[in-house]
Amino acid sequence: MMRTDNAETVCHQHQEELSSALVSHNVPNCSVTLDIKEHSHHSSRPEVDVLICGFNLSKLSRNQQFSVSVLGIFVAYLFYGALQESIFRNNDIQPHSTFLTLFQFFIYAILSYSELWLQKISLKRYRVVIDIVPSRSFSRGLFRLYFLLALLTVGTIAFSNASITYLNYPTQVIFKSCKMIPVLIGGVLLQRKFFPRPVNPYSAFLGKSYSALEVTAVLVMTVGLISFTLVDVSVQPSFTFFGVVLVSLALCCDGALGNYQELVMRKMRCCNTELLFYSYTIGFVVLLCGIIMSGQFLSSVRYFVEHPGKMFGHGVVFSICGYFGLHFVLCLVQSHGALTAVTVTTFRKAVTMILSFILFDKPFAMGYVWSALLVVFGLYLNLYSKHRQSWDNYVRQQLYRFGIIKCPLPAVLPL
Repeated sequence: MMRTDNAETVCHQHQEELSSALVSHNVPNCSVTLDIKEHSHHSSRPEVDVLICGFNLSKLSRNQQFSVSVLGIFVAYLFYGALQESIFRNNDIQPHSTFLTLFQFFIYAILSYSELWLQKISLKRYRVVIDIVPSRSFSRGLFRLYFLLALLTVGTIAFSNASITYLNYPTQVIFKSCKMIPVLIGGVLLQRKFFPRPVNPYSAFLGKSYSALEVTAVLVMTVGLISFTLVDVSVQPSFTFFGVVLVSLALCCDGALGNYQELVMRKMRCCNTELLFYSYTIGFVVLLCGIIMSGQFLSSVRYFVEHPGKMFGHGVVFSICGYFGLHFVLCLVQSHGALTAVTVTTFRKAVTMILSFILFDKPFAMGYVWSALLVVFGLYLNLYSKHRQSWDNYVRQQLYRFGIIKCPLPAVLPL
C-alpha cells in the first residue's frame, strides 16, 4: 500500500516506464506493491522497496537484483510461451479456450489473494474516491469501477488466448509487442472524455497530445506488423485473418485497460494487488456466467477431465509463470530502468520466437526477421520519446568520455 504523498507520483512514474518497457503478458500492469520510506530531510527522493509476494528484493545488491530479475523473466516467460503454444496449437482446444481462460483467472485470483494475505492487506478498508464515485452510491460506484476493469481484463486475456488457435505463435507475440498502438488510440479517447484539455498542434482533433516521436514510433510498429502479417500469409498455408482480428481486439482491450487503470489510480487510493484481485475475481464470475449461458460448460469440463495432464497441469504452470513473470519485469524496471527492461524483454521475446520455430514445426522466412526489427525499432523509438533528456545526457557523457567531443554539447539528437 502506498502511504505517503509522494507515493502516487512514484507509482505514476513507474506506470509510465512500465507502459514503455512491457508488452501485454496477459496480466494487467502494476502488480508489484511499492513500500515508500522517506529518507532524512536532506533527501529529495523517497526510498522505494520492491516487494514481490512479500519478499523484499531491495535488500539485495544492484547486481543481484539484476540477476534475479533476468533469471526470473527468462524462466517464467519461456515456460509460459512454450506451455501456452503446446496447449493451444491443437485445433480441438478451440471450443474450450474460454474455459481455459476461466481456469487461468481462477489461478490468478488465488495468487493475488495470497499476495494480499502475505502483505497483510485488508480488503475491507475504506477507499477515498473522488469525482468518479458519488458519495451516495459509493459501493455501487466502486463495483462499477472494478466491473469495467474486469471486463477489459477478460477481453485482453480471452481474445489473446483464442487468437493462438488461429495464428502462428510468433505472429501473436509480435502483435502483442505493439501495445503502444492501442494505448495511443485509447489514450486520446479516454483522456479526452475524462480529462479534456486545450487542443494543441500535435492533437488537432484528439483529446490527448502525443509527440511526433511517439506518433512516428506507432507508424513504424504498424508497418512492421503489416509486413510480418504479409510474410505469415505467404508461408502459412493455414493462415486465417480471424486470428488477426482476435489479437487486435486483445490489444485494444489491453490499451483501454492500461489507460483506465491509470484513471482509477489517479482518483482512488487502492493497493495495486487489491485492484488485480478484484479484476480477476469479478472476471472469473463474468466468464463463468458466460460459459454456462453458452452451453459449453459441461463439454469443456469433460474435455479437461479427459486431458488432465495437459489442461490442468500445464494450465496451472503456465498461469503461475505468467503471473510471476510480470513481477520480475516490474522489479527490473524499478531497479535498472525502462531501457534495461525493454532490452531484456525484447531479447526474451526473440528467444521465445526462436524456440517456437525449433520446438514446433512451422515454415520460416527471412521476412520475419526484417519485420520484427521494424517493430523493435518502433519500441525503442517510443521509449526514447519518453526518456529523451536522460538519454541525450547519457550520449553526451559517452561521447565526451571517449574523446569524440571535447566539451559537453548543449544538445544531441535534436529530433
